[in-house]
Amino acid sequence: MTKFRVCISFFVFLPFQFFPQEKTDIIQQRIEFIGEQAGQEEIDLTTILDQLNYYFEHPLNLNFASYEDLENLGLLNEFQIKNLLLHIQMNGKLIVIYELQSLKFWDLGTIQLLLPFVKVDDKLDQVHVGLKEALKYGDFETFTRFQTTIQNKHGYSAVPDSIKKQNSSYYWGNKDHYYARMRYSYRTNFSIGVTADKDPGEQFFKGSESTGFDFYSLHAFYKGGKYLKAIALGDYQIQIGQGLNVWSGYAFGKSSDVTNIKKSANPIRPYTSVDESRFMRGAAIDLGYKRFSLTSFASCKKIDATISSDTLANEIDYISSLQVTGLHRTSSEIARKNGILEKMIGANLRYRTRDFQLGIATIYQGYDRMYTKEFFPYNQFDFRGKDLISVSADYNWILKNVNFFGEIARSSNSFSQLHGVLIAVDPRVSVSALYRNYNRGYQTFYNNGFSEGSNTQNENGIYVGWKVRISNSLSFNSYMDFFAFPWLKYLVNQPSKGHEFLSQLTYKPSKTIEIYGRFREQLREKNSRNSDGTIVEIEEVVQRNYRFNLSYAISEAFTLKSRIEYVTVHRKSNLPENGIVILQDIQFRPKSSPFDVSLRYVLFQTDSYDSRIYSFESNALYVYSIPAYYYQGSRAYCMIRYSFLKNFDVWIKYGTNIYNNRKSIGTGLEEIKGNVKSDITIQLRMKL
Repeated sequence: MTKFRVCISFFVFLPFQFFPQEKTDIIQQRIEFIGEQAGQEEIDLTTILDQLNYYFEHPLNLNFASYEDLENLGLLNEFQIKNLLLHIQMNGKLIVIYELQSLKFWDLGTIQLLLPFVKVDDKLDQVHVGLKEALKYGDFETFTRFQTTIQNKHGYSAVPDSIKKQNSSYYWGNKDHYYARMRYSYRTNFSIGVTADKDPGEQFFKGSESTGFDFYSLHAFYKGGKYLKAIALGDYQIQIGQGLNVWSGYAFGKSSDVTNIKKSANPIRPYTSVDESRFMRGAAIDLGYKRFSLTSFASCKKIDATISSDTLANEIDYISSLQVTGLHRTSSEIARKNGILEKMIGANLRYRTRDFQLGIATIYQGYDRMYTKEFFPYNQFDFRGKDLISVSADYNWILKNVNFFGEIARSSNSFSQLHGVLIAVDPRVSVSALYRNYNRGYQTFYNNGFSEGSNTQNENGIYVGWKVRISNSLSFNSYMDFFAFPWLKYLVNQPSKGHEFLSQLTYKPSKTIEIYGRFREQLREKNSRNSDGTIVEIEEVVQRNYRFNLSYAISEAFTLKSRIEYVTVHRKSNLPENGIVILQDIQFRPKSSPFDVSLRYVLFQTDSYDSRIYSFESNALYVYSIPAYYYQGSRAYCMIRYSFLKNFDVWIKYGTNIYNNRKSIGTGLEEIKGNVKSDITIQLRMKL
């Protein structure tokens, strides 16, 4: 039987040569969407991409992978996971990777997506790892990183300390960014490490930072077996349900992978990022018994806040605002550092079978001072007080080729809810739909549900997406999202609504060529820029992006990537705007050479910052850069990775922006005199 399966696999699938995509290609589009929605050019996504980076270097054996292992990859849907596990159960272990294409809900594109992170063989990795084995057979890894901008910015002007103390127009530290990380880990079962980070403008071993780095993070994490499923000490992250109640850290939302809208919660994760706000500090434990699991956690950490005093109430201190940037560069930012103590306690009980899961959670969050943020009409329903309690229930149910999922949460007498469905209509057609309704008074601080806004509050909407594999070489993805904000928003003085459409046609005629065209329209209502000073009307702002992207692997070593993207922006109170970006990437990654080289040249022209265009660019490992191109100019960069002495890797990247119509770049403390901005990144990794 085994020989027969091997022969069938060889002759049936021989015409389909598997050519795995690069890891960066797989995550690039999702990262670009996160950058655009967050409005950040540099964002630390280490935690949510740590798993993929690990499996890239230590491929997951599909013959012995658990449901949770496959789910945590974030590359497969429920039907594909269930399909694979059932196939192995019924037919025995996979003989060769080509067998995957015989599975009902698997196609060539899915297999190519997965190939860099998986393997197929008969060697059984130890499923349940003891602490003794983890300590003995683990890997030790260190990172040190230096980043800087060559040109000087206004905030770094040389002025006396007395002036820096009197106002916040100057930075106390230098312009360099330092990062260091040490980690000892064994597979995904054990991890202990420390991360340190100093942002540009912060002091280093002097002044307010006498201990060196501005931010330190320590963690110890162990993933056990049947009863002790996981335990974390120090810094960690908690993920529950679909993110309405608690989901610390970032998560993928809308993207060109239109059916990937469901979150797969990993209850406890070690924290390895340098985001100084979205994490827990304390202890967490996940216990299991038969089909039940219970996650409990406690967190206590100081966070940045502005502390004010009420002179009419005997100088009682209260919190007037919370700060989540993690920046401590100026006198005012330093004064807000560690202003208050945040305490959190929570529990999440789950019941799970192969096709069904139900969970309930309760979270308490409190501060050591009263939180009384300044009152504006748009934020009158935001949290004010000293503590809050939130509860939630989530579910996941697979019924044949239909996957239902959702979550309902309650906080401060207000509700939020999300319900979604994934349908495998046919092996070639998948459909997704999601409904959300987030009350204007719903209040939690660590939520990250599917949304158009920045949190799960004051929003309702309906999302529908579909994915069609027209042929082995042609696929079509599209989604529509209609949303409304029943109450006011920041810089939107009335209830508002909008929509977003995306369609992408991908053509891959061979293993070496991939072409896709994309259209994306976003309509949002914002305050008009024409106002008489009394009543501010709202107006529709329509942005349309047109993208053509070509990837061509000339050989196993050389890859060319070309892109043209055009954007238009229309609003009543402003002249129509447009912008264009033309970029060319050259990647040289020979298997036999210790060198990798990535080159890019970009030409861009936009009418203003409003018509900016984002594009992911290659960087050192665990550095994620999504620059926004705007105004008129060009950018070029060169990055070299060199591996030496078997255990060392060094990345060196130099990039420069040249603007044709600017005499200065940036504003305020970040202003650079002149039309050139250059950046350097140097990173060293040692792995033992």
